[in-house]
Amino acid sequence: MPHQETFHPRPGFGYVRTLSQHEELPLLRDHLLRLDSESRRDRFNGFLDNGFIERYAEKCANDGTVIVAYMENGMVRGAAELHPPEQSDDALPEVAFSVEPSVRRRGIGSVLFKRLISEARWRGYRRLRVTTGGQNHAMRALASKFGAHLVFRHGESTGIIEIKPPSQTDIAKFAVDAPLAAARAVLNLQRACWKLLSRMNGMGGAA
Repeated sequence: MPHQETFHPRPGFGYVRTLSQHEELPLLRDHLLRLDSESRRDRFNGFLDNGFIERYAEKCANDGTVIVAYMENGMVRGAAELHPPEQSDDALPEVAFSVEPSVRRRGIGSVLFKRLISEARWRGYRRLRVTTGGQNHAMRALASKFGAHLVFRHGESTGIIEIKPPSQTDIAKFAVDAPLAAARAVLNLQRACWKLLSRMNGMGGAA
């Protein structure tokens, strides 16, 4: 039986998107600070204090790290990080994941993983390194599901994910979808402006 993907976001709130650099990356910091001690050990392969996490998030804001976030009520509840290859000794981009306990077991990790691979593919990356703590069984299973062959050493598991280049169908779909997405964004902006103007005119009439 083929594997069935499931994704159950909080009704009316949950969605996935890429954070903008600098302006929104404090949301990553707040997410990482909310992780409990066990989640911090899984994410960083050891318990780390708040000061380290704040410095880590600041570094991500300035080194080109791409953050794909699962959002609820304006807060990041899960994050997939794509670190640039310049930071790695072997020139491979490295990926990392964290999901808050309150939203686990809802398929969020798989959705973040898929979105991050898409981000990497469109940046021309063909291989990604994934590293996780040896006790992070959920992350090890998720990485293996996406093709990583993990090797355990020095208290952590590490592996490589091979990324196929985009197919001609994907490229054609992107060429069609991108202008449509831009047009929808412009239309939504125009609607918001008209609503604001209508509200202001109504207030002027009431005065």
